[in-house]
Amino acid sequence: HDNITLQGKHDLQRMLDMFKYDADFEENEKQYDEIRKEILGDDDDDDEDDDEDDDEDDDDEDDDDDQDEKEVKQELDANGNIKIVDMTEGDLINLRRKIYLAIMSALTFEEMVHKLLKFCHLPGLEGELCNMLIECCSQERTYIKTYGEVGQRFCMLQDVFIEKFDESFAHQYSTIHRYETGKLRNIAKFFAHILHNDAFDWNVMKYVFLNEIDTTSSSRIFIKILFQELSELMGLQKLKSRCEDPLYAEAFENVFPTDNPKNTRFAINFFTSIGLGGLTEGLREHLKNLPKRIMLQQQQIESDSDSDDSSDSDDDSSSSSSDDDSSDDDSSDSDSSSDDSSSDDSSSDDDSDSSSSDSSSGSDSDDSD
Repeated sequence: HDNITLQGKHDLQRMLDMFKYDADFEENEKQYDEIRKEILGDDDDDDEDDDEDDDEDDDDEDDDDDQDEKEVKQELDANGNIKIVDMTEGDLINLRRKIYLAIMSALTFEEMVHKLLKFCHLPGLEGELCNMLIECCSQERTYIKTYGEVGQRFCMLQDVFIEKFDESFAHQYSTIHRYETGKLRNIAKFFAHILHNDAFDWNVMKYVFLNEIDTTSSSRIFIKILFQELSELMGLQKLKSRCEDPLYAEAFENVFPTDNPKNTRFAINFFTSIGLGGLTEGLREHLKNLPKRIMLQQQQIESDSDSDDSSDSDDDSSSSSSDDDSSDDDSSDSDSSSDDSSSDDSSSDDDSDSSSSDSSSGSDSDDSD
């Protein structure tokens, strides 16, 4: 070979950098293998065995690829397009990052709402937006009112956010034991702000079960902060009227339980200890009248049992009277039959007497003759 210098002109062979389809690929490969064997020899049997194993693996992979291609083709024929699913959730992570940056960069809650609504161009992203808003709120050192105002505005703009915040409340309450006290406090104040403004339905209180068994220390702290914040925002009397509203009776049925005296006493002691004993006046009245109700129920049960016994005795007496009547009828029938027999006997006696008189008269006439 000639010496290569920097100043000389050389054939760069740029076409080698470009891919070209080789129609005779297999034949060229065989020629390459023959040349390689001539140069290197064919003494490496192990290498050949490895090559055979690799060829078999390649064949298996080719078969799998063929099957996958067939499945893709069937999906193409059925749907007309291929739906690519990202199992790494890369899109979701990018969406959360954008939502976080939009929240942190906004100066006012109106600007925050305007930026966040741009991420709802696809259906199903509203739930992720609500969860990210609650998560960002919980990460703050203290509660920031801006998050509550954003949640309120979302609920007023679109009804779908009401459903998503309802689901978020149920999820957050069921997993509240995972949060620290600071995060728990921010979440409780966030939902208290939305409830105070009637942005979404108060029926979310149906997820709260206030008793000794169904609550933990974290859930009790959450309920405490939630009702204390509502009391500060609404006032105790307005909150009490809302809790006693017949429209939400089913929602507050588990918050103010009346099914078991033990649960009732627990709720009374809980609200009294957090300074909201005024909300438990109905429970105190219920617990006070509970013995009287129990006595009335027992008396009613006893009266019902007595009435059942009296009805049974009346039935027995009526059946006995009917039996007596039937016996009287039988006796009267027997008496009438006896009377008939006696009358028959008397008639027969009369007949015999008349016949005897006739015979005596006949004998007398014979004697006179």
